[in-house]
Amino acid sequence: MGAILTSLLYLERDGKYLMLHRTKKERDINEGKWIGVGGKFEADESPEECVIREAREETGLTLLSPAFRGIVTFVSDRYPTEYMHLFTCTRFTGELRDCDEGELAWIEKSRVTSLPLWAGDRIFLELLAKDAPFFSLKLVYRGDDLVRATLDGRVLTV
Repeated sequence: MGAILTSLLYLERDGKYLMLHRTKKERDINEGKWIGVGGKFEADESPEECVIREAREETGLTLLSPAFRGIVTFVSDRYPTEYMHLFTCTRFTGELRDCDEGELAWIEKSRVTSLPLWAGDRIFLELLAKDAPFFSLKLVYRGDDLVRATLDGRVLTV
């Protein structure tokens, strides 16, 4: 099975991130977790095209200036390897609408890590909070447990 290419976005406004509580999709690897918005690449899409399309589909908002912040490689004993292209965006237009994958909510950035998240998400959210330069983060999971994290080739303590 080949690798999966995805994009993930954290929209920012007034010290908050737009978060998606994954509660509506059947057989959802992210069920019950809070994540950004995004999804899988369609044929021939660039990372930017994917994140712009996914943001529009899931939120109704049009991104004006998405910032490509890093690549996150997910390795799992249960799922194919995923290469996630991570974006943030502060400029967008449109009206927020309901999402068919869960509930959207603006959450204070300081509260985000207290939500039910994947352990690896806490690492890249901290990098975003520190305004880290473009990064490559590899996260290795056994089941739902994060067992190894590597940032720009350096092993992190998990």
